[in-house]
Amino acid sequence: MMNKCCSLLLLLLVVVAKADDDKKAVTCGSAIKLTHVESGNNHYLSSENKNLGSGSGQQIVTWIPQKSQSSALWWLQAGNDDPICVPGEPIECGSTIRLTHLETKRNLHSHGVPSPLSRQQEVSGFGEDGKGDTGDDWVVECKTKHWMRDTNVRFLHTDTKRYLSGSANVKFTQQNCGHGCPILNHLEAFGRKQIDDYSLLKVEMGVMLSK
Repeated sequence: MMNKCCSLLLLLLVVVAKADDDKKAVTCGSAIKLTHVESGNNHYLSSENKNLGSGSGQQIVTWIPQKSQSSALWWLQAGNDDPICVPGEPIECGSTIRLTHLETKRNLHSHGVPSPLSRQQEVSGFGEDGKGDTGDDWVVECKTKHWMRDTNVRFLHTDTKRYLSGSANVKFTQQNCGHGCPILNHLEAFGRKQIDDYSLLKVEMGVMLSK
C-alpha cells in the first residue's frame, strides 16, 4: 500500500500549495517539503542513498539549497506506536509523527551520536520501507490546534528530547568535507537541545491530501 501511495505522489513532485490553501492544516499522508527558517527559508530537508562517513554510518540527511529536488519530499505518517492515521486528516499540534523519505523509504531518525560538523546530535535516515523504531518518532510543536501550512513548527525527537535543527553557519565545504564532496554547500541537519531560531521550520510546498 505504501509503494502504491508513494508512486502516485512521485508523479506530482512539484505541486505547490496555492496561496488560498496556506491557511489550511497539514494532513496525514501528505508529501511535504520542509524549509529551514533561520537560513532564510532557502534550504530544504533532504536525503539521498549515500551513507555518512562518520558516526553511525547511516543514510545522509542534510538541508539542501535546491527546492526543486525530489530528494526533499517526505511522507507524513503516524508515530511507530500510534494507530495508522487517516489520509487527509489534519495533524494536531502535539502529535507524534514519522517522516519517511519518498525516494529511499528511510525514516527521519536521530540518536545519541554526535553530528559530524557541529558535534551536536546526528540526524540520519533509518529503517526499511518506512518501518523503523522509536528513533524515528518526532512530536509536532506548534501553537494552534492543528499544524497549519502558513505557520512555523518545531519537531522534538521523542527519544532524546532534541529539536530537528540547522544553521546557515554550519555548512559542508571543501575544507571540512573534501574535494568532490557529494553534499557540498548543504547545511548540516542536527538535533539541538535549546529552543531557538535554529529549530524553526515551515512547510514550503508539497502534495497535500484532503478528505
